[in-house]
Parts: sequence; structure tokens; C-alpha cells
Amino acid sequence: MTRHALALFERALLGPALAESFRKLDPRVQFRNPVMFVVFVGSILTTVLWLRALDGHGQAQAGFDGAVAVWLWFTVLFANFAEALAEGRSKAQAASLRSTKGDTQAKRLHEPKYGAPWTLVDSDRLRCGDVVVVQAHEVVPCDGEVIEGAATVDESAITGESAPVIRESGGDFSSVTGGTTVLSDWIVIRCTADPGDSFLDRMIALVEGAKRRKTPNEIALTILLIALTLILLMATATLLPYSIYSTHAAGRGHPVSITVLVALLVCLIPTTIGALLSAIGVAGMSRMLGANVVATSGRAVEAAGDIDVLLLDKTGTITLGNRQASSFLPVAGVDERALADAAQLASLADQTPEGRSIVVLAKRRFNLRERDLRQLDAVFVPFSAQTRMSGVDLRGRPIRKGAASEIERWIGERGGALPADLRQLVDTVARRGSTPLVVSDGTAVLGVVELKDVVKDGIKERFAQLRRMGIQTVMITGDNRLTAAAIAAEAGVDEYKAEATPETKLALIRKYQADGRLVAMTGDGTNDAPALAQADVAVAMNSGTQAAREAGNMVDLDSNPTKLIEVVEIGKQMLMTRGALTTFSIANDLAKYFAIIPAMFMTTFPQLQALNVMRLGSPDSAILSAVIFNALIIVFLIPLALKGVKFRPLAAATLLRTNLLIYGVGGIVLPFFGIKAIDLILNGLHLV
Repeated sequence: MTRHALALFERALLGPALAESFRKLDPRVQFRNPVMFVVFVGSILTTVLWLRALDGHGQAQAGFDGAVAVWLWFTVLFANFAEALAEGRSKAQAASLRSTKGDTQAKRLHEPKYGAPWTLVDSDRLRCGDVVVVQAHEVVPCDGEVIEGAATVDESAITGESAPVIRESGGDFSSVTGGTTVLSDWIVIRCTADPGDSFLDRMIALVEGAKRRKTPNEIALTILLIALTLILLMATATLLPYSIYSTHAAGRGHPVSITVLVALLVCLIPTTIGALLSAIGVAGMSRMLGANVVATSGRAVEAAGDIDVLLLDKTGTITLGNRQASSFLPVAGVDERALADAAQLASLADQTPEGRSIVVLAKRRFNLRERDLRQLDAVFVPFSAQTRMSGVDLRGRPIRKGAASEIERWIGERGGALPADLRQLVDTVARRGSTPLVVSDGTAVLGVVELKDVVKDGIKERFAQLRRMGIQTVMITGDNRLTAAAIAAEAGVDEYKAEATPETKLALIRKYQADGRLVAMTGDGTNDAPALAQADVAVAMNSGTQAAREAGNMVDLDSNPTKLIEVVEIGKQMLMTRGALTTFSIANDLAKYFAIIPAMFMTTFPQLQALNVMRLGSPDSAILSAVIFNALIIVFLIPLALKGVKFRPLAAATLLRTNLLIYGVGGIVLPFFGIKAIDLILNGLHLV
């Protein structure tokens, strides 16, 4: 979705982010981040001390107090800038989405059928339940379900993809989104949302992040950071009376100043992660939308990083979704044309992709066309989940097509029996991974129509990648065991569940969750909605039904089930980024001990000179160098917080060792070089 692919430091974002950094100096805003609130209070305190020093009442030189105050304010502003930049990217994405909404008029039908009289109304007057007709080159005025017709729809305004898609009634591809455009034909839509509550409106509200709630892990980390800050605050506070006492007892030196104590506190508390924590969360949501996935909460993004079981619906997820009739396989003694003729008659009113493909295959193979249904007095029998059959009655001649078990039951009730070779035909088709559809004319079984499922390209390789990430893949399908086994083998899933009902899917998810595992699921149909609602991470396809989209806590705008791999990577990336920067923030305090502690007490205890391993020029330059480094490191880490730590599909233990080495050891070593370099610059330019 190129319109969401914002550069990290795009010029249009920098100005507003800088302005927002100053607006966030409001104490009510600062109080939301306890760690940075301590820095904020410290900035105010050192500013007051600097003003007192200018007036001749300071504990230290005015230049030193002023420099510390300036860099503490920079520390607060840099933290504000990181959060504002992350929020700015989300707001820019929301503005892009909002631009797709315009003043649209709708043809509201007086009756819910094509051809009925209609009234032209503004789209914002439509209500849930209204029925509209949309024709070629018209904009879809509301979110809804197609209840009649089929059309090609341009969804690029929502998904960023230029290829049109088919939206039709009676299947799992019946959902349409307001703001998209019908390119050909017509569709009748029943609106499923009131104005202001459309899918696009909810997307805009979510990506703006104005009401972003902290995730459980983020709350736990915040509590830890507050605890560390309080401990270090109390420890630092005790240094003032200790300094006064030790100076008096030793008879030399001078007590440590309040400015130095504030500098020490700010350098030792976890300001780095405190400054970037909110930005990491906002950026995670932003990166998710950059992958064309709308997450309803940061909790969903975070949970995606922890999942270890992935349930996938077969049809439309692992396979292309629309099974196609590929061959007619008659039983012994039946002509293939007779089978094709009966199958086509039973499918003439079947508007599903499978039914239409049977009609097309019979036309192509045997030139069967131009049926006069009124002359035949045809009464069509629609498919139902209870009978698992459909067909037509022609003047007392019942033709049925459906699952083998249902056809066997149906003809058995009428005194018929299955031919001896039918079971072999059904098993042969199933072993190929196709779906056998048995056709009967009265009590005479004519043969099998093979409906072929096509496994999506590259799916096997993506599942292998998930396996390397420690995620178990489970395919769930309503197909028979042989069909399920063949598709599972071709796709490369770890396990499969055949003949699954919505209740089976729900029970399976609950079973995994009872074992302490986090479960993710993708789905696009109404029958997937209960399981999506139960799953920890539920990615609904945008092409699917409204019920599925409402049940999920994420919506994939591209309707690509393999996108879940990117979802997992973004979730893991957010967790890794947070962990890496927390590790770095705590680890880099070590160098600051060696910089500030000797500087504070060196005049009283000359022996502490041995701890000045960086050989810093003076006590003032040592303290100021640590404060400057503490501020600047936030700036250097903003790109990492927004882009995230690079994710590689490795085992958790390997990733932990790698990150500890890079951000743990790096967090210890880097400040030694950084503080020393800043000290050399300050002394070289005679700034202290």
C-alpha cells in the first residue's frame, strides 16, 4: 500500500512533530510517562537553580547549571519528538484514508431487489439495513453485504492494490467497503453500518492512535521502570546528607550540588526506554498498517509476537478459495455427456463459483447451452447446510448433486443404492486433493464431478518459515479426511482437522488455549466468526463477510492469509524492539557510574580518581558529558524505535543471545566511547 509507505523522517512530518514536541511540555501530558516526568521536574529544578546562580545565589557556576538545564530540557523534548513523530506517521496514514471518503450519493431502493424504484440520497443519510443499488463506475456508498448480483470492484482506495476483485452474493466474497468503486455490472447492497461507524471510519480512528491503550506487557514494563526510578530517586536523595557529612568529616572538598544530583538521577534512571516506550507501541500499529493490516488494538499486535499455534481455514486461505469443476467422471454404464447434462441442469440456478464452473465446463466440453427453464417447469432446490445438497426438479424428475454421504442417504430413502464403482471414484478424486460432487438422476447415481482446489503459490515455503519460527500450523476444513490430507500434504501444514464445523473450530482453539498456548487464526466466512472471536489473534480477510471482519481483532486489507507471517514478524519485532531498548537503557548506566560518581566525590575522596577509567577532563565536563550523551542517545535510537529491530526467523533462545550480545554488551561499551568523545569536544572547545 504505497500511500502508507511514509519515509521515516519525511519532511512533511518533521515540522508538525517538532511543534508537537513543545506542546507536549504540558505537565498533564508529561505526567502520563512517570520516568520522563522525573526528567521534566529535574529540568524545571535545574532551570530555577541556574536563575539563582545568575543572581549570585547558586551552589555551582551559572554556566554549568545552565548547560545541565538545557540538556535536560533537550532530553524531554527528544522524548516528546520520538512520540510525536510516531503519532504523526499514524495521523498521516489516517489522513490518507480520510481522503478516500467524499460526498457520495446513493440509489436507495424502495424494495430490496434489482429493478425496484430508487431514490437518490446522500450517503450520510443511509442507515444500517438500507438497501442500495450500485452500478458500473459508481462509488459504493456504505459498508455492506451484496444480496444480489455480481460485479468487479476497484478497492485500491482501501487496499492500495490496483487489481479489481469480484464481489458477489451468496458466498464468502460478499462484503463491500464504502469508498470503493464498481467497475462493471451491478450489485444490490444491504448496508451494515451507520454513518460514522463504517469500516473506514474505524480504521481512521484506530490508526490515529489518539485513544491508544497500553498493552499488558507495556503496562508491566512501565511498572518496572517506575520501580527502578523510585529506587534510584531514594538512593540519589541520600547522597546529599552523605556528601555534607563526609565533606565535614574529611575537612576538605565541598558538598555535592543539587544540579549534580539531578544530573546523576536523570542519567541513572531508564530514560532511554522511558523516552521511547510510547513511540515503540505507536510505531508497531503504524508498521502493521504499512503491511495493509488494520489492528484494533496494540494488544493484538503484541499478542501476534507471542503466538505458537496458527489455525487456517482451507478454502480461500490455503487454497484460492473458488473450487473449479475440472472433470466429469461417470460410473460404469453411464455416458459422460449424460452426467454433464444432469450436473449442468442441477447447477443452472447455483450462483456459487463452483456451480457456475459446472455450467461452464458442460458448455465447453459438450456444447450444452440455451436451456429453456420455463419449458422444463424447473423447480430449483437450493443448497443448505443441513442437506448438503442442491438440485432441480423437472416435472417429477429430481436431479441432485452433493456430498457422497448425503446422496447415499437421499437415494436410500427412496429405495436406491450406490453403484459398486462409485466409492472408488470418490476416493480417487479425494486422494488428488479435489472435492468429489456426486450427481444423481432420481435414484440412479450418474457419477462424480471433480471440483479442484488450487493451493496458493508459495504457501508451502511460508509454512516452512513459520515452522522455523516455532509456530505450529493447523489446517481446518469441512472437507472429508482424504481431501484434507491431500491438501495438507501439498501445502505443508503440520496438522489438519477434517470435517470441521464452526463448533469444531471453536473447540479446537479452546483446547490449545487450555494448554497454555496462544492461538492465531485467519478466516473470511461467516462460519469462521465464532472461532475468530475466540482466537488470541484473529485476522479476518477484508474480502470476507462482515461477520468475519467484526469478529477479528485484525483485518487484512489485501485478503492474503499468508500475511499472517508478516503480522507475526511485526508483533515479534515490536516485542524485540522493546526488550532490546530496555536492555540497552539499563546496561548503559554502567558507564555513567564511572563518569559521574568519581566527579561527585573526587575532591573529598581523591582515591576515587582510580574509577575515572575514561580519564575525563574535569568533574564538570564528566557530568555534562554524561548528561549530553543521555540526551543524544535518544535521538540516535528514534529510527530503531520506529522501524523496529530487524527480525530473523530464528529460535527464541538464539534471538535472546543475539540481542543480549548486541544491546546488552553494546549498551555497556558504547557509552564509554560516547561520553569520552563528548568530553574531548567540551574540553577541546573550552566549553567547561
